[in-house]
Amino acid sequence: MSMITDYITKTQTAIGDITSIESSIQDFANVCIEALSHGNKVIFCGNGGSAADSQHLSAELMGRFLKDRAPLAALALTVDTSALTAIGNDYGYEQVFARQLGGIGHTGDVLVGLSTSGNSANIVNAFHKAKSMGILTVAMTGHRASALSTLADITIYAPSDETNHIQECHITIGHLVCKIVEEEMFP
Repeated sequence: MSMITDYITKTQTAIGDITSIESSIQDFANVCIEALSHGNKVIFCGNGGSAADSQHLSAELMGRFLKDRAPLAALALTVDTSALTAIGNDYGYEQVFARQLGGIGHTGDVLVGLSTSGNSANIVNAFHKAKSMGILTVAMTGHRASALSTLADITIYAPSDETNHIQECHITIGHLVCKIVEEEMFP
């Protein structure tokens, strides 16, 4: 088997196993619909590739996914380099998301943390902050229990233990949620 065939097979297996978490994906979409329907927002955070996925999913909601429609209130805490570097410098990198959430989050919002390990300190701290503010939390992690999975209101376990395949599952799951949200809110 070639390296390409092996990689594609692993990706297909991981993404194919998403059907085993269908109810969690629907729960994730439902809390987003509930928040957005009541004038609240969906806030994303992650590190590295998960930061990029946070921005990507936020843009799908704010802009459009598959149909032209009104914008949906969504943002990623990963995009303001001045805030990230100032907070990181003054309070430590582990506070970069919690501090921002404290300034812009409100009861009724949804915080989505993407972390392949589920143990990223800055996301864990943001989840603690979210809990204290009445913000619902959704963790998107790998398939193992983690600090985030114990804190989250909803955990989406990507069915893989390889970072790259977890990230491929996360973007697929995120796209599914965007599709459900868009179809339900703009039939």
